[in-house]
Amino acid sequence: MGDKRILVVEDEFLIALDIAGALEQGGLVVIGPLASVRDALHALEHEKVDGALLDANLGGEPVGRVVDALLARRIPFAFVSGYGREQLPRQHQGVPLLGKPFTAADLLGVVARFWTRS
Repeated sequence: MGDKRILVVEDEFLIALDIAGALEQGGLVVIGPLASVRDALHALEHEKVDGALLDANLGGEPVGRVVDALLARRIPFAFVSGYGREQLPRQHQGVPLLGKPFTAADLLGVVARFWTRS
């Protein structure tokens, strides 16, 4: 997984730091963490992104536009959320979901599956 670039979109600062730290320890490059839809869309326009981890809700702002941009670019992603799958937009309920709280191993396992799916 080395040198894969993971976009982290999470508005809770301490959780964002946990995610970034776990990814970096796993040998991944972190883009962000970013806390808004606008910043995430800007990063997708200007950075090479190999995968993404998204909070399903950024301060009340749904991440649907970020999801659409990821899908358009065929970039694998997963939601990281304290809410259940039923809180995700209906069209995205099949996307991998990592519940909070999570361990570093959980996080790296979800990311590793980005590139092992057939």
